[in-house]
Order: sequence, then structure tokens, then C-alpha cells
Amino acid sequence: MSQATRPTKFLWLDLTRRCQLNCAHCYNSSGANGTHGDMTRESWLRVIEQATSLGVRSIQLIGGEPTLHPDALVIADRALTRGLAVEVYSNLVHVSNAWWEQLQRVGASLATSWYSDRADEHQAITGRPSFQRTRANIVKALELGIPLRAGIVATAEGQRVKQAKQELAELGITRVGVDHVRPFGRGAQGQAPDASELCGQCGNGKAAIDPNGNVSPCVFSADWMSVGNVRTAGLADILGGPAMANARLNVQRTTSGKKCDPDRCDPGCEPNEECTPGFPGSSCHPRN
Repeated sequence: MSQATRPTKFLWLDLTRRCQLNCAHCYNSSGANGTHGDMTRESWLRVIEQATSLGVRSIQLIGGEPTLHPDALVIADRALTRGLAVEVYSNLVHVSNAWWEQLQRVGASLATSWYSDRADEHQAITGRPSFQRTRANIVKALELGIPLRAGIVATAEGQRVKQAKQELAELGITRVGVDHVRPFGRGAQGQAPDASELCGQCGNGKAAIDPNGNVSPCVFSADWMSVGNVRTAGLADILGGPAMANARLNVQRTTSGKKCDPDRCDPGCEPNEECTPGFPGSSCHPRN
């Protein structure tokens, strides 16, 4: 089966643009003034049911900070109950008791962003006093036995990336990815979206749904490459429709010849494994 026809096995559910942090490189410009969009609880639950029937195996709840969405626990519960693997990409600034219980269920896992072993450098990047809270919740997650990976974005020359990675290893995190700033959202610094900055695998076995229900090949392209909306059309029709096929082809053409670092990207693997954007090993980490 060619990559262009690979069935969708992985979905990003991009629940919200609300976030406690204000990272300068945020790919979708999330922050304290962000909203949860137009998707209702029923809309998200319908997506879960449709995804399950299509053979989707795993989802990632992302944002913004997905745990701030009022229905995120219900959405995660429905997905886990339907047998989907659920990764929650959280800044780990605050984790409620209900979330700790949810994350200890079979099939649940966590991912978080980390920037430095020094609080001042980490917080200069996140824009908020987040270092101690995130670190404490990393420790707690590991103590509870919750699968946890981390991603580091190198936002500036001289950033203590090596030391940050070492600290994570000392804490007990073995899955750590490192990426550069992607020029989308605030990270674009006013530039127009450029498809050549995508990894080239977008839409192949994976897709993203944003807070308003727009479907796109990946979370990086959510604001400018919509191929349909789940509030007005079925997920199967969108994923198998001509708009998605054209978007996928456009990405492939634009990124033609682009080479992945073999130590970081394996375009041939399944979309819920190491080449999935946002996972260690990928050359495209939406929230690292």
C-alpha cells in the first residue's frame, strides 16, 4: 500500500487554544485568551465513534492545554472505553486528581514539553513561572507509573538543550525528542504558512481536527489547510475525499526531496509510532 493511500490510524484531537503558558514559538498561538472553539461535547464524542469505526487506533489530545477543556476527561474516557490509545500532550502545569486517575488507565499516556534544566531559561520560553510545577508533575507521573515522554524545542542558540535532556534522563524519562522551532503560529513571527516546513508525511495515516471541527493533514496545518469540517460532514468522507487527497499531494510535492535525519525520522513506520509528529524520533514535533 502506498503512503498516499494508507488508512488513518492516528488522530490529533486539537481541543482548545486556551493555555496557561505563552510560549513564543507556539505553533497555533495558544494562550490565556484562547477559546475552546465551536465543537461541542457531542461533536467530539461523535468523532470518537466515527474514528473507532474507521479503524483509528490512537489519538492525541492536544491544544493549547487539553486538560483545560471542560469535556476533555469525558472525551478521553470515551476513547479509552472504545479501546483507543490516548496520549495527553500537557504542559503539566496543573493536573487534577481526576486526570491522575484517568492517566493511570490502560491505554493512557502523557507527553510534555521541556526546555532547560534551569528555571529562568525554561520560564523565559514558556512566558510563565512553570518550571517547578511541570518538573514536580513529571516526577509524580513517573512515580505513578504513567508512560511519559518529553520533547525539547531549541528556540535559541546557546539554549541548554543537552543539559535539559540529561536532566530528563536522570528523572527517568527515556523517550525524549529534540526539534527546532517550526514557522507556524507565533513561531512564524509574521511569515505566511509554508508547506515546505512540514515533514512531508502529513495526511498519510494521520489527520488533525481543530477546536472548530476543521480537519487538516496535521496539527501544523490546522489554520491554513482545512479539508473539511466534522460538524457538517462525516469523518470517513473527509479523510477519503478529494480535498484531503489534494492536500496530501500538495505537501508531498512541496516537500519533495526533503530528507529526514535517519536518527530522528522513519517515514515508513506506522503513524502511531516513532514517525508520528509529536513523538520522539520525528522531525516534526508540534508540541516539543
